[in-house]
Amino acid sequence: MTGDKGWASGAACVEREPEKFFVRGAAQRAVREMCFRCPVRMQCLSEALDSRIEFGVWGGMTERERRALLKNHPEVTDWAAWLAEPGNEIELPARRAPRKAIEALAAATARAENGRSEAVA
Repeated sequence: MTGDKGWASGAACVEREPEKFFVRGAAQRAVREMCFRCPVRMQCLSEALDSRIEFGVWGGMTERERRALLKNHPEVTDWAAWLAEPGNEIELPARRAPRKAIEALAAATARAENGRSEAVA
């Protein structure tokens, strides 16, 4: 892992259960909505890219989006610096997550909660 992670204490997700950010497929698009208002979004994203974190939503990007960014820019060795350069901004989606993604997130959350309650029983 890279650098100091003091930024994490200011993240919008700090009080959330981590497994909510490790959903699959369309549910990731709904989860990342929280990231778009996060004051440390770019620090989170650069950490995930520098560390090549493969799973979960980080800095408002899904696994697939981060893989594409890494593939398209193999020359980048310092993502924080690259993201700070003019013209390298990561654009926010123009619209909110589709209803299917929100429903998928709700279903994944329900399955996770059922799994926990069964494990406790």
